[in-house]
Amino acid sequence: MRDRRKRNVVSWSALFWCTLFLVLLAFLLFTTSRFFSSELVHTLPNPLNKALYDDSSLHFLSSLQETVTLPDQALVFLNHPQTVRPFPKEDINCVYFAANSSVPHRWRPPIDVDGEEHLQKQMVRCPLPPPGFTVSIRVRSNPQLQGGNSHQWDFLVYEALVDRDNTTVVFIKGLGLRPERVSNASKFECVYGWDFRKIKFLLRSNVISIAQEIARCTTPLSVLSNPNRTHDSIKVSIRVKGGGTLNSIARPLLSPRLITPHRKPYEMCLCTMLRNQAQFLKEWVIYHAHLGVRRWFVYDNNSDDDIEDVIASIFNVKHNISRHIWPWIKTQEAGFAHCALRARNSCKWVGFIDVDEFFFLPSGLSLLDVLRNQAKNASVGEIRVSCHSFGPSGLTRMPPQGVTVGYTCRKATAERHKSIVNPEVLNSTLINVVHHFHLRDGFHYMNLERSEMVINHYKYQVWEVFKEKFYRRVATYVADWQEEQNVGSKDRAPGLGTKAVEPEDWSSRFCEVNDTGLRDMVLQNLANRRTHLLPWQEEHRRRRRRSRKKGMHKG
Repeated sequence: MRDRRKRNVVSWSALFWCTLFLVLLAFLLFTTSRFFSSELVHTLPNPLNKALYDDSSLHFLSSLQETVTLPDQALVFLNHPQTVRPFPKEDINCVYFAANSSVPHRWRPPIDVDGEEHLQKQMVRCPLPPPGFTVSIRVRSNPQLQGGNSHQWDFLVYEALVDRDNTTVVFIKGLGLRPERVSNASKFECVYGWDFRKIKFLLRSNVISIAQEIARCTTPLSVLSNPNRTHDSIKVSIRVKGGGTLNSIARPLLSPRLITPHRKPYEMCLCTMLRNQAQFLKEWVIYHAHLGVRRWFVYDNNSDDDIEDVIASIFNVKHNISRHIWPWIKTQEAGFAHCALRARNSCKWVGFIDVDEFFFLPSGLSLLDVLRNQAKNASVGEIRVSCHSFGPSGLTRMPPQGVTVGYTCRKATAERHKSIVNPEVLNSTLINVVHHFHLRDGFHYMNLERSEMVINHYKYQVWEVFKEKFYRRVATYVADWQEEQNVGSKDRAPGLGTKAVEPEDWSSRFCEVNDTGLRDMVLQNLANRRTHLLPWQEEHRRRRRRSRKKGMHKG
């Protein structure tokens, strides 16, 4: 009996210590998992990940994600949950800190604030910080978020899309690969993770192809299973074998899926990249809508001229325009490749032209007729159209009726070409230079006769417009006007030099042939029979009337 009681005492004691051990083990595992989860998801130090508060003092998880310093400004990216609206510009200040200091040195209003709500992402464009300083933002009277992951623009992976074949298309700045050349993919590998300094947590995959600014990678299954989490989603970068890994802010997103398996909703679309060209956008869209275009992809390269309002004023069933924020400077070729992937599933043909370029059909055929004629040859994947460069045509001020009517004198010889492509047959590397793409094997391009279709390129406009070209060129492989490079290139204005100083004879330059063909077509087909105003003028007049009425009503 005594022995039995002794055995019972030992049994209860063992049970107690065993239970306590299991509880402690469970607690330890829980806290450890929380620790590693935090390490994987939140790569910023705790003070840099403070939450912001709205006016009602409700706590939410809007957070500073990364900062990218461009040559002329700094981009600060914020994440927002779906339940939180982006911050208005007037509520935000850019705050600057000296190295290793948590005390603000100065603050300034942002240049602009932009965002894409479907990504729950907001971008604050701040004035460039002084050397040795970092930039953050402050929302009203709330604590600022210092630092974040800060990157220089000259060596960065900046965008990524998961293509419909489940490969990841990665957009890269800084590798310096040669234009129009496929590079050796075996020298690189793709890496996926939250913090590229922590090698053991990275997923690695093969680079299938790499050329210019674009790599195509195999995508790990774990990334494909949850590709669109925008707050803590995995990032992708490129590692040079035997070297380092590029910094990255690129989180792979799914490219648009096929809308209709048999017929695409748009026969002809246009893609453009612009900066501060909103005043010309309405004429460009309305004119090409008359030719049969119904879909426009506008890549906005850091505009601050109210382009959103202009697009909203002309967006309708006939003018389906989407604006895509593309802040990356000197990346036009990469942006066009990105646009080709987005447009491929809804557009049969995509034209890549600038907002000062207008298709003109001297033959009298419609644009859609020309495309259908070319499509009869199934091996034609790209249509190349010659460009005529127009000059100021004797004008010293912007023509009130628009560029298509105001500029009527051009150079005699056509300069280069622009392209309309079938996005289904592009080479998988997406190589493109100066508006034309490389095609898959078995497909070729077709040069159109100038008597059938040309592009009127209003390249050399009145000086107040043309001088903006000196600020920055968008194309990667095109020299800036202020640099002594490729002086004899057709991309440069002959004899102009590198300074934005108006020549005395500017208004009469580049006038070798008087060409009124497109002007006459516009006046005949688009002018109002009663007022003689063109559609883009009528809209401007309506807005002025509404503004005047509001002023009178307030008075």
